[in-house]
Amino acid sequence: MTVDKEALGTRAFAKVPEVTLGFWIIKVLVTTLGETGGDAVTMSMQLGYAAGTAIFLVLFAVAVVVQVRAERFHPFPYWTAIIMSTTVGTTLADLVDRSLGIGYAGGSILLVLLLLASLALWKHSTGSIDVGSVASTRAGTFYWVTIAFSQTLGTALGDWSADSAGLGYAGGALLFGSLLLLVALAYFRTSIPRTVLFWTAFVLTRPLGAVVGDLLDKPPQHGGLGLDRYGASAVLLALVATLVMVLPQRPARRAH
Repeated sequence: MTVDKEALGTRAFAKVPEVTLGFWIIKVLVTTLGETGGDAVTMSMQLGYAAGTAIFLVLFAVAVVVQVRAERFHPFPYWTAIIMSTTVGTTLADLVDRSLGIGYAGGSILLVLLLLASLALWKHSTGSIDVGSVASTRAGTFYWVTIAFSQTLGTALGDWSADSAGLGYAGGALLFGSLLLLVALAYFRTSIPRTVLFWTAFVLTRPLGAVVGDLLDKPPQHGGLGLDRYGASAVLLALVATLVMVLPQRPARRAH
């Protein structure tokens, strides 16, 4: 195993935020926004999953380049990249699961394998997958690749639970909300590595946001509330921007 010497250098802080309750609140709102925003482009604008994926993939790539090249953590560029990752995750999962005919189960299995492979390569290359160590270009690149896989996986899991498993949007929200509660209990009551719990929670917040987003914008005959996708996305974006400004946004400290 090699160690990323740049990540063990003089910088004490990472280029990603400290993981707090505020972080998770914003993350759930952002993943919900990713669902309504992705649906607005692919469905309301009728651009389709392939075009929507291409658009958001370019925006995500630009946002990641800004993040990786940054000298230190900046809240708004960071959350912009997260928003782009969750919207491209929405459209990409829909493209793979629906347009390519792989299905929710097949798409989820494929994405689990890609996520695990990304984490394994990251660990092998830098020596740590702790978010507090994301201070170098190499670690930052692995971080955002892993983020992209986790967001896409979360979308597939949300669609699978609501549609294939027959839980519906409210049932899916209850399922993933309960699983996140178990992760929180494990954080306080067990010795499970914090890094494992972080990535588990990061994945699970995405399907929670996916089913909540679908609950908001899908038509009533399909189990949703039928809210306007553009309006819902605008409100969610305003909430995210407000919370990013109001809640403390400190860089994560690298573990020593």
